[in-house]
Amino acid sequence: MVWGCGVARFLFWRVVQAVVVIFVVTVVVFFLLHQIPGGPARGILGIQATEDQIQAFEHEQGFDQPVPIQYLHYLGRLLQGDLGESFQLNQGVADLIGQRLPKTLVLTVLSTLVALLVAIPLGVWQAVRRNRPTDYLLSALTLLIYSTPVFLVGFVFIIVFAINAAWFPVEAPQADTLGGIFADSQALVLPVLTGAGVVLAVFSRYLRSSVVDNLDEDYVRTARAKGASETRIVTRHVLKNSLTSLVAMLGYYLPVLFSGALVTEKLFNYPGMGLLFWNAAQTSDFPILLGTVLVISVATVTGSLLADVAQALIDPRTRRVKA
Repeated sequence: MVWGCGVARFLFWRVVQAVVVIFVVTVVVFFLLHQIPGGPARGILGIQATEDQIQAFEHEQGFDQPVPIQYLHYLGRLLQGDLGESFQLNQGVADLIGQRLPKTLVLTVLSTLVALLVAIPLGVWQAVRRNRPTDYLLSALTLLIYSTPVFLVGFVFIIVFAINAAWFPVEAPQADTLGGIFADSQALVLPVLTGAGVVLAVFSRYLRSSVVDNLDEDYVRTARAKGASETRIVTRHVLKNSLTSLVAMLGYYLPVLFSGALVTEKLFNYPGMGLLFWNAAQTSDFPILLGTVLVISVATVTGSLLADVAQALIDPRTRRVKA
């Protein structure tokens, strides 16, 4: 009962913090977007627009009012579930995000799963064989991958596997539905591998450090003294305790996953939220920029909250502290 009350109190304050963070993000992004040289109207209408056209557009959209007043109007619409309408696409931002978000989630989830499937055994294998030549080699390789920009990784994949080997298409699936995306699974391979490269090196290095720390704990020495095999110790005890930090890291790494998806989607012309945001940034389509940033902020704070809850469920030590 005490632990349940502690968890409820913890969740309540985390939700309050999440709301505050999202509010601050909307304030900062809204005011930053209005600092574009020439103002939002010039960015939307282009350099060929006349002053009369600029003034008429600003009056129509309310851009001629003080920025704090504009933000209050935006916040009022936001509380009603209205994310505005795209200036360039003449569609509701909520509808656009609803169409693109599932595709980005597919790309992000698949990339994360691939990264974890490789990173977990790789990190454990390095930790068990730490300070050996293979460990040094893999550490250098993962550091190289970690230091390489996402777009460069994608370009290498395109040149090697799409152009030279012709194993996969250069372009990602262009279908409007998730069924169509999965139907063209071959075209998904390179975008998924590129997205996985963003976090694979980080996950494997982080897990290696966590496993190394746990291998030096007293419970490992006790298990060895009782005659438990090294494989059983690693798989039944060390790995479980080491995964708690990786679970937390997954939640906190959501912004990196989305930023990686933005570059990947642009590189492979994948019709997700990243490409939507990129195109909106080129045309100063403020409603789309604000809407996508808001969705990413909500996803980030939600991911952090879920990571903390999962960590509390996996690790009893964390559970007692948070209670």
